[in-house]
Amino acid sequence: MTQAASTRERIIVAASALTTEEGWAAVTMARLADRVGVSRQTVYNEVGSKPALAEAMVLTELSRFLDVVDQAFTANPGNLLESIRAAARGVLEMAPQNPLLRAVVAGSHGADVELLPLLTTHAEPLLTTAKEVLKAEVAPYQLPFDEFQLDAVVDQLVRVVLSHVMQPSDTPANTADRIVWIAERVLRD
Repeated sequence: MTQAASTRERIIVAASALTTEEGWAAVTMARLADRVGVSRQTVYNEVGSKPALAEAMVLTELSRFLDVVDQAFTANPGNLLESIRAAARGVLEMAPQNPLLRAVVAGSHGADVELLPLLTTHAEPLLTTAKEVLKAEVAPYQLPFDEFQLDAVVDQLVRVVLSHVMQPSDTPANTADRIVWIAERVLRD
């Protein structure tokens, strides 16, 4: 974290660290205030409620994964399928190394009680953000789809990758190849 990190960013980083160390139940506004060196009221002012903090943590981690997606598209200009392959593979390789994601998925320290739904049954903010980013990445390719069809393609790509993040079934490379195989057939239409 840089010196210029905002108070909000420092609180989110501290909450993520505390969650991976001791579990989500151990995260209190008072403990965060102590870790960050601010008042408890400042924590509330910056992140709101504990559920809002949980969502902010998930979206912060998501931004790291979306940086991988952006890098994949940047590294493969003009090649949509290779961009999708590299993005999927990069995300799937990164997932097992992410401490917060591992803590949530594994349910360590009871983190799953409140956080796991933010990746599964209550994942709308995560899905919306990921779909907006992917839609922006594929926009330059001028695909022959109307808005409804493009939304459907992007939605399915995001959900398939998220599913494999949550429960991998093969290596990241093989999974990315399978995702591209499907995407190629859809994009041919």
